[in-house]
Amino acid sequence: MVETTQLIQLLDSKEVATWSRVLFSLARQYGFEQTLFGLVKSRHAKLENAFVCSNYSNGWREYYEANGFVYIDPAVTHCMNSSLPIMWEPRTFSRPDQRELYEQACAYGIRTGVKLPVHGPNGEFGLITFASDARPDAEFERTINHFLPALALIRDYAFASSSRFCNAVPEAAPHLTRRELEVLHWVMAGKSSWEISKITNCSEATVNFHMANVRQKFNVNTRQQAVVKAIALGLITPEDQHR
Repeated sequence: MVETTQLIQLLDSKEVATWSRVLFSLARQYGFEQTLFGLVKSRHAKLENAFVCSNYSNGWREYYEANGFVYIDPAVTHCMNSSLPIMWEPRTFSRPDQRELYEQACAYGIRTGVKLPVHGPNGEFGLITFASDARPDAEFERTINHFLPALALIRDYAFASSSRFCNAVPEAAPHLTRRELEVLHWVMAGKSSWEISKITNCSEATVNFHMANVRQKFNVNTRQQAVVKAIALGLITPEDQHR
């Protein structure tokens, strides 16, 4: 069983480097040489903006990100929609693009493992992967099933102790089109959709369409929330409305 003192070290770690060393050490005790923990503040946030802690090779991380594998990885999709763990093994990857992902991962020593989802009380989403180069056979599956309670405990402590690092990750500004920025500028100035339509020489429906896109990109419900977020991200400034 996992040592409580080591789990407490995760909670006590003030620096990401220290926290990472403890997490990787815990994983190695169960035979997993490669570990990845990732977390976003909301399941609607872009996965590229996640707080990620990993001892995967830089080559694999770069290849995975460059090919957008996070959006075709069946294990990630599973974790987004389930609280149950999922095995990382050949039969998990059924589509041709998924099989390519698995074959490339094997070349980097990620042949078998298990992903455990993270679903936080405030809408956080994440996962932790314990990976190895072991053969994907019945013996490995028995090993995973035997260690699952301990791995789940590590996952819970990792999530509970990661918030201080996740909150330090700056939120990336979404890309807004020139017209979306223009409409947002006039919303900040207190103009209605009808007034903006006259100023920009387009229909009121078009103005509302642009604002709906902005709200979706910012993951907010109201125009004012969009304005506040745009100002916080430096996309617009209060001084703009006086120009």
